[in-house]
Amino acid sequence: MQANSENERLVIQFFETLGTGDLEAIRAALHEEASWTPMVRGVPGAGRHVGRTGIVDEFLAPVRGLFKPGDPKVYMKTITSNGSLVMTETHGLGTLADGRPYENHYAWAVEIKDGKIFAIREYMDSLYVAGLFARGTQGPANPPHEL
Repeated sequence: MQANSENERLVIQFFETLGTGDLEAIRAALHEEASWTPMVRGVPGAGRHVGRTGIVDEFLAPVRGLFKPGDPKVYMKTITSNGSLVMTETHGLGTLADGRPYENHYAWAVEIKDGKIFAIREYMDSLYVAGLFARGTQGPANPPHEL
């Protein structure tokens, strides 16, 4: 993925780091007043998460704990920006802690402030996620498809 601005470069670097699961590097990339809002209801991690502690310790660590170590991986597909707002599409792939596969598509609105990630709005296929966790070990009834 090629960045066309410094803000796009920051977002590319952030998602590369997110895919590694290095929570301390993620913490360092966040503005001290950062927020992360999954734009969903009724799935693990839903709600607005504020500050480095709220995002990393109370949100990301538990959500990543649902997966085998090192998953899910994040693959960027597109990126565009207008000033401090960067929009990107990603594809998440991984394996849940119980061995089931995970595959989801995401869109993100990321705002940059003072050279740090300031606000994240995360859009995903929440029906897929809700079904995945509602079915337990049975897995999704309709596997996700490529966009």
